[in-house]
Amino acid sequence: MLEDGTAPPEPVTIERVCNGRPIPEGYTDSKGRFSFELGRNQSLMQDAAYGSATDDPFSQSPGLGNQTRASSTRPGMGGASLGGRDLMGCELRAVLPGFRSEVVNLSGRRMFDNPDVGTIILRRLANVEGTTISAVALLAPKDAKKSLDKAREYLKKKKGDEAFKELEKAVQIYPKYSTAWFELGRLHEGQNRKEEARKAYAEALAADPKYVSPYLQMASMAFKEQKWEEVAGTTDRIIKLDPVDYRDAYFYNAVACYYLKKFDAAEKSAREVQKMDPRGQIPMARNLLGAILIEKQDYAGAAEQVKEYLKMIQPGAEADRAKKTLEQLEKALNPQAKAEQ
Repeated sequence: MLEDGTAPPEPVTIERVCNGRPIPEGYTDSKGRFSFELGRNQSLMQDAAYGSATDDPFSQSPGLGNQTRASSTRPGMGGASLGGRDLMGCELRAVLPGFRSEVVNLSGRRMFDNPDVGTIILRRLANVEGTTISAVALLAPKDAKKSLDKAREYLKKKKGDEAFKELEKAVQIYPKYSTAWFELGRLHEGQNRKEEARKAYAEALAADPKYVSPYLQMASMAFKEQKWEEVAGTTDRIIKLDPVDYRDAYFYNAVACYYLKKFDAAEKSAREVQKMDPRGQIPMARNLLGAILIEKQDYAGAAEQVKEYLKMIQPGAEADRAKKTLEQLEKALNPQAKAEQ
């Protein structure tokens, strides 16, 4: 729950973090409750932001048998056997941009322990203006909220037409329903109705200019279409609203600024991506920073970035191109070797 005692109005991801590695486990329901068995939600683990789950000892695979249950709603139930695995160095946390989560330490938990992990509190960050929870949406009347809930259930069942009708109903009841406009935009976007999607996102932002989620979708659409001025402007807005949570916004901003030849701004954003990506889950960020530094004639810095990039990628055409770039940089840094050749 939020620190004022209310449940988050949007679904929140629950992560298990083991030795610094985050692994998504499930989502909360409309009342903030969650229940899951460790490593069982494979659809969540496919998210590229989390990397591969193959080295997770709790991931579902043949022969693992029973899993360990974690819950915030079912006190008194016995947990399954850990099967030789333990939770040393592991903790649970909730993930909601603009907030920081308390953590639940899982170290020391054993077979038949009570799986109820209690309540995880989310505290608002003082230096973050934007949020994925729209304040305007909280004022929606009950009937509008009911239509949005129905639409989300239809979306889970891949019933787009039914979801569309409920979302249209929700915004008719409450024209400033920013969250419903956002969901309507995503539905249009998913069905390749780009202009309708943009209009819906614009309605969401007109209702609540500090609502970050529509900006993210608009930045992603502009990025795919290589509209670099739009990408730069939209991601600048995201970063201003929330400078701590959105790694992708910094990456999009760095790419856009690179193509706009704003190399100082591009470098600043690319370095922020690296700070937010200590495990190297976005290798392209290293390659991008290398390209930016080449434009700034910092060949030593560029060579360092390309070397890091090569460590992160598999052999192939992309690696071969990076090796050629590195060879050229090393020649530029060693004029004597260049002359001898």
